Amino acid sequence: MSKAFTRENDAATGDEDDDGPALPPLPAGTKNYLTPQGYARLRAELLQLIDEERPKVVEIVSWAASNGDRSENGDYLYGKKRLREIDRRIRFLTKRLDIAEVADPSLHHGSDQVFFGATVTYANARGEERTITIKGIDEVEHLAGEVSWISPIARALLKAREGDEVQLMTPGGLETLEILEVSYPAPTA
Repeated sequence: MSKAFTRENDAATGDEDDDGPALPPLPAGTKNYLTPQGYARLRAELLQLIDEERPKVVEIVSWAASNGDRSENGDYLYGKKRLREIDRRIRFLTKRLDIAEVADPSLHHGSDQVFFGATVTYANARGEERTITIKGIDEVEHLAGEVSWISPIARALLKAREGDEVQLMTPGGLETLEILEVSYPAPTA
């Protein structure tokens, strides 16, 4: 291939036109489970990018391009970069929402078995208690005590019941966890 047909600035800046590492990829053969709230939040982000943010940036880039020399035009250069980021995120969200399986955890309200969407309180052998909520890979907020349903802790807890003990392989070795409480959000009317 001739050098004339390569995009120099992509190689130099690392700006490949891919979906980037925004969120971890889904494991092969698994579904993209989301709670109804997670689906709504991702869809709202997608619509906000398409309807509001992208048109504003396009307008700025268009204005900046009309100002002449683009090589030293900060508004133009930043705007083009931001457009690539927005387009990448739009493609990512569109792909993930297209394959999303919305699973309503409130259907299990009152159950003591761990399924997707459960809030689980467990204790380790040292008596340390922790509460986590099992959610979809695209909606997890780790600082809020949420874990992805494909995480090792969630896989260890899934299908177990209150009072059960499960084994979790950790970097420090095998750990036994006792499930103290399982809860789900109440169904909405």
